Amino acid sequence: MVDLPRKAVTRTARLAALPLGYAGRTAWGMGKRLGGKPAEVVLSEVQQRTAEQLFRTLGELKGGAMKFGQALSVLEAALPESASAPYREQLTALQDNAPTMSTQQVRDVIAESLGPDWRKQITWLDGAAAAAASIGQVHRGTWQDGREVAIKVQFPGADEALLGDLRQLARVARGISPVFPGLDIPALVAELQDRAAEELDYTLEGEAQQVFAEAFAGDPEILVPQVVFASERVLVSEWLESEGSLARVIAEGTEEERDHYGEQLVKFTFAGPARTGMLHADPHPGNFRTIPDEDGTPGRLGVLDFGAVARLPGGAFPEAMGRLLRDASEQRADVLLAGLREEGFVRPGVRVDAEALLEYLSPFVEPMTAERFRFSRAWMREQYERLNDPRSPHFTMATKINLPPEYLLIHRTWLGGVGLLCQLEAEVPFRALLEESLPGFAE
Repeated sequence: MVDLPRKAVTRTARLAALPLGYAGRTAWGMGKRLGGKPAEVVLSEVQQRTAEQLFRTLGELKGGAMKFGQALSVLEAALPESASAPYREQLTALQDNAPTMSTQQVRDVIAESLGPDWRKQITWLDGAAAAAASIGQVHRGTWQDGREVAIKVQFPGADEALLGDLRQLARVARGISPVFPGLDIPALVAELQDRAAEELDYTLEGEAQQVFAEAFAGDPEILVPQVVFASERVLVSEWLESEGSLARVIAEGTEEERDHYGEQLVKFTFAGPARTGMLHADPHPGNFRTIPDEDGTPGRLGVLDFGAVARLPGGAFPEAMGRLLRDASEQRADVLLAGLREEGFVRPGVRVDAEALLEYLSPFVEPMTAERFRFSRAWMREQYERLNDPRSPHFTMATKINLPPEYLLIHRTWLGGVGLLCQLEAEVPFRALLEESLPGFAE
């Protein structure tokens, strides 16, 4: 059992030490190099030690610290291989596992939400956690009507830990950035801060989950569990029996599984807004469960955790988004630039060459230019390196592009989803799926 630290000073001190620890190991590595040890060996050792300290700290603290670590894990595919290899095991552990709180703590939180007679509603509660994450953990149980349920219980002090951690991470974000070349760590922390308050309220999560559950009821490919009870700190849903999460498929899945569940992930991402008016904005491997068919072949994709959703203006993806992506995929440079200006992606008065802009955006639209596209770590690394190389003309182009507020969470979810597809190494009919579900994309 690991208790969630309640004292802000304790958590702040551990998070503040993260960039100092990296700096210290870098200095240690320099000493090793002066002693004659090969540079690449020293770099690997520094990265390994950094990974162990960084992700052990993030995982043990839970709260906003672990939420930050899980967000990094989705973008792991973008890191250079030399950097990502030492981190991968630690990152994967944050995706699907975490230390747990005591059974008595769980009972106390449930009693606060359901009342002292809560055992009349939950007739059986498994004392061992079935899953644990950043601000809560899940226990299996039986509801009063006989249904098997998943009981999600928020850690005591989770609100203090989440918000306090994110404030401290915002202060040290630039010091952590060198550990993750090519990733905008300050922007990632800011995004987590923006949606933190909603994630702390399980009532809001339950409302969103139930909308998705009803919208996908009877769907042959996607399963969202029905909500049984929801309060601020306890959420009870129907139990979802699965073979494991997408973290398992990433680690050991067959090519058939990778392609199958990758395609279902894309279908869910783009079909969700059209059916519910909301975007599931947490494309984290642990939130997606694999449900084989009776013959053992890949079946439905189960979706969990609706704490982070984007309630889209107009109840769907912006029509302009599909239209702009279509213009880019069809190489309509001048039309694309005009559309981007109209939507606020290029500010008035900013001079941009249309053909250079189209080339800059090419990796974002490449998956939709072929009948089927194979996502991979190598492809994602290539794109990040190209866009983050100061010697490249694309680096300058990035400073001329503006991201309108209404697209911020859509953009973050898109990147996270692509990162997850690259970890899966999935081949999917991306263009056809956009034509089917993304407003404005089809001719």
